Amino acid sequence: MTYDLVIRNGTIVDGLGGAPYVGDVAVRGGVIAAVSRAEGPAVGAVEGSGAREIDAAGLLVTPGFVDLHTHYDGQAIWSERMTPSSAHGVTTAVMGNCGVGFAPCRPKDHDVLVDVMAGVEDIPGVVMVDGLPWTWETFPEYLDAVDARPRDIDVAAYLPHSPLRVYTMGQRGADREPATDEDLARMRALAREAVEAGALGFASSRFALHKTSSGAPIPTYDAAQAEIAAIASGVADGGGGLLQFVPDIPAGGYETVLRQVFEVAADVGLPVTFSLLTGNVGDPVWPQAMNLVEKFNAAGGSITAQMFPRPIGMVIGLEVSGNPFIMYPSYQAIADLPLPERVAEMRRPEVRQRILSDQPSAAGHPLMFMVQAWNWIFPLGDDPDYEPAASASIAARAAARGVSPLEEAYDRLLDDDGHAMMLVALGNYENNSLDTVGMLMRRDDVVLGLGDGGAHYGMICDASFPTFLLAHWTRDRPTGRLSVADAVRELTSVPAGVAGLGDRGRIAVGYKADFNVIDHAALRLHKPVVVDDLPAGGKRLDQTADGYLATVVSGVVIAERGVPTEARPGRLVRGRQPAPA
Repeated sequence: MTYDLVIRNGTIVDGLGGAPYVGDVAVRGGVIAAVSRAEGPAVGAVEGSGAREIDAAGLLVTPGFVDLHTHYDGQAIWSERMTPSSAHGVTTAVMGNCGVGFAPCRPKDHDVLVDVMAGVEDIPGVVMVDGLPWTWETFPEYLDAVDARPRDIDVAAYLPHSPLRVYTMGQRGADREPATDEDLARMRALAREAVEAGALGFASSRFALHKTSSGAPIPTYDAAQAEIAAIASGVADGGGGLLQFVPDIPAGGYETVLRQVFEVAADVGLPVTFSLLTGNVGDPVWPQAMNLVEKFNAAGGSITAQMFPRPIGMVIGLEVSGNPFIMYPSYQAIADLPLPERVAEMRRPEVRQRILSDQPSAAGHPLMFMVQAWNWIFPLGDDPDYEPAASASIAARAAARGVSPLEEAYDRLLDDDGHAMMLVALGNYENNSLDTVGMLMRRDDVVLGLGDGGAHYGMICDASFPTFLLAHWTRDRPTGRLSVADAVRELTSVPAGVAGLGDRGRIAVGYKADFNVIDHAALRLHKPVVVDDLPAGGKRLDQTADGYLATVVSGVVIAERGVPTEARPGRLVRGRQPAPA
C-alpha cells in the first residue's frame, strides 16, 4: 500500500478529547486513509509506505487547528500566507467576522468600506488601497477572487453586514438610516445568494468601540432586529449557516441585544456564536450572557459564547499604533521621527519633562484612552507572560521605584532601544488571574476564538492563542491546567463543529488530512515583532513559536520546524461541510 504521507510513532491526540495513544496516520488524496495504534484494539503499524514519511516518536500529532474569528479578508487577497495564524498550527481560518469586509461593494463605495475596516480593524487605508484589486462587486465574485489565490491554509468567509448594508442602501446604509421593506427584501435575497455561493454564514456587530477611521459608528451599530431577521432568513433560504455577532458590551451589558439575536436565530433555526469577555473589576456581566445562552439552548437553540483564553487587550510601544503618550501634543511633535531619532529625543531630559508634563488631546482612537490603566499594563519580554502577577504591572513597578506610573511607562518604552512592548490587559483578567476564563472555557456552550488574525496590525497580536493554550494552560500554569486532550479538542473538533465544518477537526479515517506535529516540551512563544511585509510597505505585528515540527494541510507539509515550505495547498471552504460517511 502506498500513501502520500505517513506520520509514524506519534502520540495521536484525536481532537475529540479521547486519551492520546501512540500510532501511525496515513494520508491519500488529502484525506486520512488509515490510523493505527501501537497497543490496544487494532494493534499494528500502518502497512506500506508513504511518498513522504515523518517520524513523530515522542511528539504530539493533532488535527489542524480551526480559528473561528479572523479578519484575513484583505490578506487572503494580497498574500499567500495567513500569518500569524498558520505559524501557530491553524489550518482553517474563518474571516468576515464583526460584520466588516470588502464585499459586496460597488466601485463608488470602496472608500466607505476602507474607512470602516481601517477604523474597526486597524488596517491602514493605504495598505488596502494598494493591496486590493477590487476585481469583484458581488459577494460570490469576491469568493471567486479568494478561491483563485493560492495560500498556505484553508479559509472560509461569513457574509459581512456592513458591506451588505451599504451595497443595499448606499449612503443611507452608511448613515445608519432604518432599512425599508424593500431594503430588507433585497438584503434577504443577497444573503441567500452569498450562502449558495459558499458563505459560511453571516456576521454583524453592535460594539460601540467599532468605529470608522473618521470616528463615526459603523453602519450596523444600531440596525433593527427586523434587519437581522431578514438577513438571517436569507441565510436559511440559502441552506443555512452560522450567525456571528459582537454585542455592545459597554452599553449596559448583554441582555437586550443578545436576546434579539437569539430570538431571530430561534425563529429561523440557525446557530449563533457571539463574543464574550470578562471584566477586570466591578460586578461581572458575563453571568447575564450565559444565563441567556442556557435558556435558549434549553429551548432547542444552538448558541455558543466565543472566549479568548488569555487577557483581551492590546500591545503598545513606540513601534506600534499606540502608547501612553500617543495623544500628547508634545509627543506628537516627534512621533513621525524614525525610531532611533525618536528614542534619542525622548532620552533628552528636557523632552522627557515636557512630555510627562503634557496633557492628552481629546481626539483619537477610543482605545487610546485606556492605555493608562496602569494596574493592567505589563512589560512584554522575550518570553512573553500573558498571565503576569500584579507585582509586574506598571503601577506596582512605579510604586516600588517611588515614581509615577507615567514615568515608569515612559522609561520602559525606551528599553531595548525603543523596541520594548507592553501588554494592556483590558479584560479577561479579573483579580490578575485567568481563573474565570479557565472556568468559562471548560463549558460546553463556550468555544475558543477572538484571535483576530489579519486585523489590528499595529495593536494586537493574538492569533498566537493556540500556542499559548497548549504551552500555558496544559503545561506551565501551576493550577487549573487543562489536559492536552481537552485543549486540542477545544482547538479542533469544537470550533469545527460550531462552524459546521464536519469534515475536519479530528483524526479518523475519511477526515481532512490537516495535522500538527508538536514537541510539547519545547513549545514556546516568542515576543511579537514588527515586520513590514504589507502592501505599500505597511507594518504589522507578527509572532512566531518554537515546537511545531510540522504543520500539514490536506496531506501537504506547509511548515517544518517553524520554517514555511513553498507548498500552498490551502483552499477556500465554500459553506458548511458534512462529516465523512
